[in-house]
Order: sequence, then C-alpha cells, then structure tokens
Amino acid sequence: MKLCTSLYLILTLFLVHLTACAQSQDIKLLIRVDDMGAAHAVNEACIETYKEGIAKSVEVMVPTPWFMEAAEMLNENPGFDVGVHLTLTSEWKNVKWKPLTDAKSFVDENGYFFPMTGRNENFLPSSSFLESAWKIDEVEKELRAQIEMAMRNIDNVTHLSAHMGTATSTPELRELTHRLAEEYGLDIDLSAMRTRGLGEVGEYKQNQDTPAEERIQNFIQILEKLEPGVWLFVEHPAYDTPEMQAIHHIGYEHVASDRQAVTDMLTDERVKAVIVQRGIQLVSYADLKKGL
Repeated sequence: MKLCTSLYLILTLFLVHLTACAQSQDIKLLIRVDDMGAAHAVNEACIETYKEGIAKSVEVMVPTPWFMEAAEMLNENPGFDVGVHLTLTSEWKNVKWKPLTDAKSFVDENGYFFPMTGRNENFLPSSSFLESAWKIDEVEKELRAQIEMAMRNIDNVTHLSAHMGTATSTPELRELTHRLAEEYGLDIDLSAMRTRGLGEVGEYKQNQDTPAEERIQNFIQILEKLEPGVWLFVEHPAYDTPEMQAIHHIGYEHVASDRQAVTDMLTDERVKAVIVQRGIQLVSYADLKKGL
C-alpha cells in the first residue's frame, strides 16, 4: 500500500511538472482597445475588433458623450472584458468632456478637463492637468464617480486603467488609483505576471501617416517573433467617418484615417491566421485575474 501511495505521489508531481512546463511555453497575448465612449465611430469599431477581430479587453471612458451607447453595446457583448479608463484630460479640439463631479481644481475656464497630462509644446502653457492646482480629494471624488457609474451601467467591468496615464502620473495619484482598484475589486498587477509590451519585440509602426497595409505587415512580423510569456498590446480603433474626421488636435491631425488603419489591422484575416498558426492564446484582463 505504501509503495502504491508513493508511486501515486510521484506520478502526480510529474504531471504537475509537465503542466507547469507546458504553461511556461504558452504565448499569451492581451489585445486591449482604448477610448470607447469618446465617439460613435469609436464604439462601433471597438465592438468590431472584438466580434470580428482579436481584441479581448476594452477601456471605456465614462465622462464622454457616447458612454451610454458604449454601455449598452458592452452589455450586448458580455464576453468583451471591460476596464474603466479613468479620465482626467480632454485632448481633442472640437469635442470636450467635463468631470462628473463639482471638481474645480483641474478644469479650464469653461469647466472642461485640460487637454494634456503634462506640459506639451503644441499647447499653450497651463494647458495640462499637472500644471493645474489639482487637489487629491477632488481627484478621488471624480475617480470614484467614474468607477461607480461604469459599474452601475456595465455588467462586466474587471479592471482600471488611466487615460493618457494621468491618473497614475505622480506617486500620490498612483497610490490613489491602486487603492481604489483594490477597494472596488478591480485591481490586477500585470508587472507581477511579467507582462511585456510588444515594443520589446520590434518597432510597431503607428505613425498617423503609416498605411494600413504597412502596419499590418509590421504587426505580423512582431507576432511571428513572440516568445513564450504574457504580452500586452494597446491600440485605439475607430472608423474614418465625418465624425472622426472632425476629431483632432495640433500634432495629431489625421486621427480618423490612423484609427481606421488600427481597425483594419486588428480584424485582418492574415493577422488572425498567424495567431492561430503560432498557437497564441488571446486573453483578457479577466482571464489573467483567473490565472488562465
């Protein structure tokens, strides 16, 4: 009996070892698309990259004009993993958004968020969040409002992220965002999973004037070089419509065509074929939180 028990334990440990080895050879890729809620063309393109493409997670901006449509679309696609894209800036020239709360310390004279996170040479001085007299208690109140509105209206919220990095741009803000993520059960530490960005593999050509075909070929080359591990890729899909053509700012004028190229890339059949051929596992934040 003791011999059988010992053999059973040895066999079990061997199988666990084989499973661990197999998992260590897996290539896991988290494709995240950002800025849902900012425009109708963004909402539709984000959904297409999930239903017809390779995106598994999407970041939604709560204070934006198309948030309610985004929430409805996301509830109709419950497999699309959702993050709250904490928003403290409003970068575009012709469409702006304001805080949900009565914040006064980080808005301009019209009550809109400032365009940039920090000083930008394309904008006038004092056009950024970090140049304002922002107060941490007002920031916390605003971020809580955004999180709670998202969770109230969307069924599958799993994590937080920071639009333009603003909500994590100082140690104090990083601590606040981390604390809120833990409090609302939306925390995940990608660094603890040794998650790497695709930029470590090769240059991803994302200049606004880069044609879609060139971007697709470059992306395929990067996918073909991926080694085992967990990889993160973040992009911004949209459609090249009159609505998107009206959205731009100094230094980034061709937003519509640039983001149409992103949509084309994330839904391209050749890209999907490489992912299948290489056995790349497309995962979401929710999957990683479950340990898959």
